Amino acid sequence: MAVVTTRQLLEAGVHFGHQTRRWNPKMKRFIFNERNGIYIIDLQQSLKYIDNAYSFVKSTVARGGHILFVGTKKQAQEAIAEQATRVGMPYVNQRWLGGMLTNYGTISKRITKMKELDAIDFTNVAASGLTKKELLQQQRKKEKLEKTLGGIKDMARLPQAIWIVDTKKEHLAIDEARKLRIPIIGILDTNCDPDEVDFPIPGNDDAIRSVALLTRIIADAAAEGLLARSQGGLAQGAEAEPMADWERELLEAQPVETPAAPAEAEAAEPEPEAVVEAPATESE
Repeated sequence: MAVVTTRQLLEAGVHFGHQTRRWNPKMKRFIFNERNGIYIIDLQQSLKYIDNAYSFVKSTVARGGHILFVGTKKQAQEAIAEQATRVGMPYVNQRWLGGMLTNYGTISKRITKMKELDAIDFTNVAASGLTKKELLQQQRKKEKLEKTLGGIKDMARLPQAIWIVDTKKEHLAIDEARKLRIPIIGILDTNCDPDEVDFPIPGNDDAIRSVALLTRIIADAAAEGLLARSQGGLAQGAEAEPMADWERELLEAQPVETPAAPAEAEAAEPEPEAVVEAPATESE
C-alpha cells in the first residue's frame, strides 16, 4: 500500500516551490515546470523519495534507533511537537542551541539541571528552602530551559537520524549532523541544496499543510518501526536495544495508524495539467 497518494500531496500543496528568482540550480532535476513565477515540484519524484525515507526511518527505529524531529519555523512548530510526541521521539521546535549534537555532554548537564528544577514545588516556599525572589528566579530559569530543551529531555543519547523541516533555516542542525555523520532526512524546497541531505523529499517546506503531512508520514514510519521492534522483527540483532517503558506504553495505548486505501476515484494519478493549473500561492 502506498504511503501517500499524489492527490494527498496536491491537496496539501506539496508541489508549490519558491518563486523562480529564489531557487537553487541543483534542484532543477526535481522541478516539473514553472507556473506564474512559481516553480512546480515533480510529485512523481516526491512519491519515490517519500518511500525511500519511510523505509529508512522504519528500519532505523525497528533496530532501536531514535529520530530527532527539528523544525523551528512557525509553520512547523506545532506539527513537529505533535508528531514527535505521538511516537515518543525527541524534538526541537523553538530554537536550535549550538552544540545540541556536537557538544551533547554540556547539553545533557542542562537537561539534568532542568529536571532538578522540575522537581521543585514552586507553590511551597517553606519547603523549597528559598526566598520568594530566589524561587521566582529558579522558576523562570526552568521555564527558559523547558522552552529550548523540553523536547529532548528524554533523549539519553545522540539520535540515529534527524528529520529537518527547512534545511536552509536549520543550517546549524545540518552542520552538526553532518560532522557527526548522522543521517539527515529533510524536505527539499526549490531553494535548498540537495547535497546536504541523505534522504531528501522534494516538497514545499513553507505551507503548514505540506509540513504537517510530510512530518506525519515520517512519524508514521517511526510508529511502524516501533511496532516491528516490539514484535521482535528487525530488533533481533547484536545492536538491537530493549524497548523503553514509555515505548511499550505507547504501543499498548495507541495502535499504529495505517493510511486508508485511496478511493477508486483517487487511484488514478492526475494529468500534469492538474498540477500546473493549481492556484499559485506565495511560498515565501
